[in-house]
Amino acid sequence: MSRRICLALDLVDDADLIAEYDHWHRVGNTDPAVIRSIRDAGISDMQIYRAHDRLFMIIEASDAYSDDAKAAADAANPPVVAWVAKMTRFQQPIPAAGPDGTWYPMDRIFRLTDHQIP
Repeated sequence: MSRRICLALDLVDDADLIAEYDHWHRVGNTDPAVIRSIRDAGISDMQIYRAHDRLFMIIEASDAYSDDAKAAADAANPPVVAWVAKMTRFQQPIPAAGPDGTWYPMDRIFRLTDHQIP
């Protein structure tokens, strides 16, 4: 079984910074240790979509996935700590996340399969 986690984040509204952020997320540009840490945490798929400076992340994780365990493992992993520090300069929290927030959890408000038509 798996669960879907959706998160939002804004980037600093600067074309050069947005282009660089995109660059670091292309195949071959992300530190393999970061990719490994994501998979080791029980995440089977992660996708990030961008609309100008707004980001939307979709995570498919095992039922055993834990945000707290992932955060603890990341804090003890120097390449992940370095990646997070590098990404922070591109990021601007959405208002709901507060001034120190980053990726902010989203609530599902609609699912087509829940709607039956007569």
